[in-house]
Amino acid sequence: MSVRNALIQLVFLSALGCGPAMPPPGRVYVEREPPPERAEVLLTRPGPDYAWVPGHWQWEGRDYVWTPGQWVRFESGKAEWHPGRWAHNRHGWYWVEGKWM
Repeated sequence: MSVRNALIQLVFLSALGCGPAMPPPGRVYVEREPPPERAEVLLTRPGPDYAWVPGHWQWEGRDYVWTPGQWVRFESGKAEWHPGRWAHNRHGWYWVEGKWM
C-alpha cells in the first residue's frame, strides 16, 4: 500500500470515529454516577427579574459535594435558565454547565 493510500484510509477512518477516542480537553470525567438530586425548599423570590438555579452535585476530586440552589438575577436580554446536568459517555460522568437562553 502506498503512503498516499494509507493516509487516505487514516483520514477516512478518523472521520468515521474509528480512530482512538480522546475526551475533549478540559473536561473532567468521574467514574462514579452522581447521587440523586436533593429536594430543595425555594425561598421567597427576591424580585421578578430572578430565576431559581437549582442545586447540584459537584465533583471535588474525591467525592461529590452538594452545592445548594440559589436565586440569580436574569442576564441582560435572557429570560430562561437551562440548568446544568450530569451527562455520561464511554469516558464516564461529566458536568454540563447551565446557561441562560
